[in-house]
Amino acid sequence: MPFGMVQFSPEATPVNARRMIAAPGGYEYRATALRGFSLTNVEGWGCAGGSGDVPFMPITEAVDKSPSSDFRHAYVSSFTHADENAEPGSYRVKLGNGLEVSLAAATRMGVATFRFPEGKTARVLVRTSDSEVGSTDAQTSIDVATGTITGSVTSGNFCGYIGTEDRRSYYTLHFVARFDSPVTETGAWKDDSVTPGATTSQGGTGYGPKGSPEAGHGSGVWVGFGAARTVRLRVGISYVSEANAKANLEAESADGTTYEAVAAHARAAWNKRLNQIEIEGGTGEQRTVFLTALYHGSMTPTTYSDSNGEYMGMDAKVRRVETPQRVQYANFSGWDVYRSQFQLLTWLDPKQGSDIAQSLFNQSQQDHGRWDRWTHLGGATHVMNGDPASAAVADIYAFGGREFNAKAALASLVQAAEVPTKEDLSHDGCPVECVGQRPGLDQWLKLHYIPSGAPAWGPAADTLEDVSADFGISALAAHLGDEGVARKFLVRAQYWKNIWNPNAAPDGGYFMNRNADGSWPANQHDDDEDNDPAPHPFTPSTGAGFVEGSAAQYVWMVPFNVAGLFEQMGGRDKAVARLDRFFYDDKGAPAVTKAGPLHAELDNEPSIETPWLYDFAGQPWKTQQLVRQVLNTIWKNQPDGIPGNDDLGEMSSWAVFASLGIYPEIPGRAEFVLASPLFTKATIHRAGGDVTILAKGAETNKPYVHGVRVNGKDSSQTWLPESFALKGGTLEFYLDENPTKSWGSNKGDEPPSFSASERR
Repeated sequence: MPFGMVQFSPEATPVNARRMIAAPGGYEYRATALRGFSLTNVEGWGCAGGSGDVPFMPITEAVDKSPSSDFRHAYVSSFTHADENAEPGSYRVKLGNGLEVSLAAATRMGVATFRFPEGKTARVLVRTSDSEVGSTDAQTSIDVATGTITGSVTSGNFCGYIGTEDRRSYYTLHFVARFDSPVTETGAWKDDSVTPGATTSQGGTGYGPKGSPEAGHGSGVWVGFGAARTVRLRVGISYVSEANAKANLEAESADGTTYEAVAAHARAAWNKRLNQIEIEGGTGEQRTVFLTALYHGSMTPTTYSDSNGEYMGMDAKVRRVETPQRVQYANFSGWDVYRSQFQLLTWLDPKQGSDIAQSLFNQSQQDHGRWDRWTHLGGATHVMNGDPASAAVADIYAFGGREFNAKAALASLVQAAEVPTKEDLSHDGCPVECVGQRPGLDQWLKLHYIPSGAPAWGPAADTLEDVSADFGISALAAHLGDEGVARKFLVRAQYWKNIWNPNAAPDGGYFMNRNADGSWPANQHDDDEDNDPAPHPFTPSTGAGFVEGSAAQYVWMVPFNVAGLFEQMGGRDKAVARLDRFFYDDKGAPAVTKAGPLHAELDNEPSIETPWLYDFAGQPWKTQQLVRQVLNTIWKNQPDGIPGNDDLGEMSSWAVFASLGIYPEIPGRAEFVLASPLFTKATIHRAGGDVTILAKGAETNKPYVHGVRVNGKDSSQTWLPESFALKGGTLEFYLDENPTKSWGSNKGDEPPSFSASERR
């Protein structure tokens, strides 16, 4: 379901023998075998994944060895894509052993139908301990009389193989599973021991000495159904208790609830969600890619509270949502989703955006005031860098999510940005999992940048992320009418200038690591160009000081004051020349992915806002061409059609906005910058007023803007004010096959930039 707690989905066996899982989301297109069908997963994340809890695996063979002897490969079954059918809300596959599996999901429960081949004994393994990255405990119990299996698994370990900080458990999933066929056989296993006839089992896999579970550990049970040909299963889950899992099951299903009924309900829910943006025109390929992106962008964050409103807080206490909040959400990849996914979700449903903001605030209150940058269920994992919560909450408020405790959230964010905690001073978890919300905050307050040697993943990158965080606080405060805080943090947002070295390289200035004494390091280790451990002089290709990117890719990361950045570069003309070199190679060919560290990587977050920068430079036709070219090449209706990790829908949200010809470039605000739409008509249905986007010329795939009308009035501006996003209206594009270089090129046509002295 959209934002569902349950994601009943296949767990594939690893394609690469050196990897412990098939893929972070459980499923890898190149895989040829499945090891079960798990109740949870998270969309498009990185590291080695996580969740993938309680795989159910139907089998026909006898259980004569422990499934934990090798839980990645024991009791698996082959499959082919010709025997699969996947739709929003449901999944079907015929396995190589003749078994047919059908899955469907409601919000907090799932259903399965297992059809066994004639002449085979029907059995189902419940691999309770076998979460994707392991578990520290698992308990399972069979009630033969009622055909019910109950249990729980305690897990976590997101990115635990990278460092010890996250090599721990921080959530427990409880489940209640009911079969409709009489149980004729039971059994259990723990580690390598198998006990036919047993009805209980307990034991986790552990996380191993390096954060990866090792073979030979774990527990679960199996049930047999004799010669039954069709076995149906209903299963509810909760992160609070078995009683709540049962209540969730009963709230969303009853005895006799079928796969077909649940699949139809899920399909209707997805159609309602996807039809919030109705599109006309475009090619079949473009429509498929667009709706796939909208689908992926509508999976996460996931429902975390139960049907009775209870949820497990980050303080391990049972909490309850309070009006006006309706749902507590979980799974926030803050470093990713503050860039455009939260804007999309809130634009389509401000009430949901409000619940997301309240969920983030609740988490911070339960975690001693820390707004962690990457939370997985009930755990703070600290993964990535910067302080994305500030911009994320500001995004939601700017796009109309106002039904949360915004003033208290602002006060908490300001406190976290002004008062260093012991975690902020600690190097624990660094570089990837620094435990502080604002690592190195004491030095930031003193020096106005994060210096080399401070707690950080990459000091230069952390500085750039922190200025966007401070701008987010400024924007939220301005929307709330707190001019003092807005002004103070707008000044802090300009601290990016303190790591700008105008003499860094012959082709112009760059952001660089900086020492605490103000000096620039004479040498920096370039860890992206080669494996030579010796230090190197600064080059724009260096990754030293940066996170998942290079100095050349991070040089653009001042999205709230692009005019100020262009001034540092020597003016618009020099900035445009650098943009041209960034997006194209020396032969003029596009260089937008896999072209090396001197060029854009539009399959990862540090680069995704860059195509729109030509709008700020008076050459919007280059944005129009570039965005269209990216959509037509690296976004495809193919298994590899989403570039990079989708990161809980962030990359997909980019594709949704880009296809509509608009993008929320400035964190914490609701202005849109413009490209050109793919579709002749798009209608965005919103409670606050529909938005209609018309594009004459899109029917022949013309990419260039000849003119624009906003609510019936001609406009040469390459952006839309916040009022358009909030109130709705009609946006008309007139497209041509050749660029109209006069449109949007005059001073004053460019989107706003926000400096400490004035808004420009």
